[in-house]
Amino acid sequence: MTFGFAPSSAASLSTSATSANRVLEPAEWSAAGIPLLRSPREVVSGLHARHHPGPATAVVAVLDPDERVRASASFTRRTASADGWLLRNVLLSQLRRVIPHDLRRRTPVRTAVLLYCRDGDARWTEEDGAWMWGLRDACTLHGLRCGAYITLTRDGWQVLGEGRGGRHPSTGSAPEPFATSSAPPRIPRTGGAASEVLRRAAAR
Repeated sequence: MTFGFAPSSAASLSTSATSANRVLEPAEWSAAGIPLLRSPREVVSGLHARHHPGPATAVVAVLDPDERVRASASFTRRTASADGWLLRNVLLSQLRRVIPHDLRRRTPVRTAVLLYCRDGDARWTEEDGAWMWGLRDACTLHGLRCGAYITLTRDGWQVLGEGRGGRHPSTGSAPEPFATSSAPPRIPRTGGAASEVLRRAAAR
């Protein structure tokens, strides 16, 4: 699996033109201090199992401090323009739909991450830069920490700006069973002999 940055039309644009399109270059993203995911594959596999994304599908998710998904939404990109402002508006709309904002907090405690399934290889494109800009701005407006931007391609997945990735899941791959990441069921709190049998079985 090859990581790196592909030549893109963004590289040939002037600084003002790039700014007008609201695109973040890889160096800008890396310098922004985006928090690292402790278990990126677990996050990616969980979102893939929940939403089964296909090409041009984005999944935005909000994680708590323990990296558990508190809310998520998937949608298909409908605009061909790689403009971070337009993508910011779409992301903000999805976030407002699935989870209340945290603007009253002095410091954000929840983190938003974005998984984008697209054609091509894993290298950075101008479209990725627009999603990065949009995610960062949407998080600011919703009171969230800006988290990882992850691409899902035929080569697998990659956390852009970190160099971490894997071959599975990838576009077209079957999702892993969602139940593998769920907690074991709690024993019912009822009295009597049946409850005692359940407690003994759980202790074995």
